[in-house]
Formats: sequence, structure tokens, C-alpha cells
Amino acid sequence: MSIKIENLTHVYMEKTPFEKRALDNINVQINDGDFVALIGHTGSGKSTLIQHMNGLLKPTRGKIIVDNVDITASGVKLSDIRKKVGLVFQYAEYQLFEETIEKDIAFGPKNLGLSEDQIKERVIRAMNIVGLDYEKYRNKSPFELSGGQKRRVAIAGVVAMEPKILILDEPTAGLDPKGRDEILGQIAALHKAYDMTIILVSHSMEDVAKVSNRILVMDNGQCILDGPPEKIFKEISTLESVGLAVPKVTYLIRELNAKGFNLPDNIFTLEQAKKEILRVLKG
Repeated sequence: MSIKIENLTHVYMEKTPFEKRALDNINVQINDGDFVALIGHTGSGKSTLIQHMNGLLKPTRGKIIVDNVDITASGVKLSDIRKKVGLVFQYAEYQLFEETIEKDIAFGPKNLGLSEDQIKERVIRAMNIVGLDYEKYRNKSPFELSGGQKRRVAIAGVVAMEPKILILDEPTAGLDPKGRDEILGQIAALHKAYDMTIILVSHSMEDVAKVSNRILVMDNGQCILDGPPEKIFKEISTLESVGLAVPKVTYLIRELNAKGFNLPDNIFTLEQAKKEILRVLKG
């Protein structure tokens, strides 16, 4: 299952004085099992792009093909597409509304017409995936939880729909370091355990470096870079020219090499840096 985007253009309020071209002829294919990070400065088109991937927005021009189905064609049942492509919005915990965690997570599966046993099975599985014990948390109010736990409940509500593709818009926004690491860990575990295709929108280069195997860089409605982290994070001048950066540890490695260290130039996580610096010091 893949998402294929062909010549996608989206113009808000076209042919009015407020016309805004948010996407400009995007051509991208996201393959089954990819873990894609979508990065770009505010206003670059990231959120507009992901909202096309499950039909929340219609293109001004172009196509979006999901699992060989052109979802922009007339007569396509978008509710079926949204069962395959789950979207978790930024600050997803604001969408929590039920009196218990179990009821909130069960809301989506209920709307699929599943039996009570199937719904319960999905709720338990989704809670396990995001690291929440079913018996401990099922009857708690979601509003009694910490920010990171609320975020996990919201993600579980989408995961319980069992989509083949999961899109997360800034899932760590506003969380403290512990909450951020927990959420990233659960998302990475989800990708590994279920080989789920994941698209992660993020401003954090550190987050992107930890979990993704491919990065798409957006600027002014266009995809300007596409490749694995080790390739993208070498494009320091290009990233900085569009208001982005590379992970802080990558800058550190560059400074150390300028002072005579002979470290690889493809280091972008603390774990990699620690390993290589110790190797050089011991050598």
C-alpha cells in the first residue's frame, strides 16, 4: 500500500484577493513501510499536504492515489480511505471527549460497526501499543491524565481504527522531554511491530533524526529535498536557507572536526556521536 501524489497543487480562496498557493506541483510517492518525516518552516505547506492524503482537502489540481485508488476521483467513498489512512492532528488531546479512556478509544471502532468483543479487542491492543495498561486506565477520565498520557490516548483512538498508514502532525508539540521521548518511543515501536507506514510532521530535527528513515523537506509549497537522514542533514546550507537546521549534535561534530577530530560527517543522534567520539578517544 502506498500514497502516490501527482502534480498536486492547492490554492486557498482561488481567484479572490486572498488567494494563497499552499502547494505547488508536488510529486512524491510514499511506499509501504516507510517512516517519513515531513519537515518545513511554518507556512511551508506541511499541514495542507497531509490533509490531502486522506481526502480532508481536495486538490485544486493533481491527484492523490492511495492503494491504487485515485481518491480525488468522483464517486470514491472517502470514509473507506480514512479507515486506511489515519490522521492524528496537532494537540490531538483537545479532541478527547468521552468520560472514560476506554469509551474514547472505542468511539472510532464502534462507528465501523464492529461487535462489542471486536471493539474491546481493538481498544486493548491500541492501549498496549501506546503503553497504557488496559485494566489500570480503562475507567479513568482522560482529563485526569498528564499531557503525554492524553496524547497517547488520542493516538490510541486512531490506532484502534487499525489504519495501514498513520499520519501524525507534531505529536510531541508542547510536551516535556520525558513525554516527548515516550511518545516517540511508542511511535517507533508501532512502526517496527506492525510495519505500519508512518508520516511524521515535525519541527524538531532531533526527533526526526531518532526515528525516520526518510525526510521530505517542504518550502513555499514545494518539496525541495527528499532522501534518507544521512543525505538530508548534509544539506546544511539549504536547510538553513529555508529557516531550518540540522540536529545540534551534527553542528557539534562539525566543530570538533574543525579542531582536528576525524569524525564521520553523517552523525545526527547523540548515540552515534557518543560511539564515534569514544572510538576516536580510545584510538
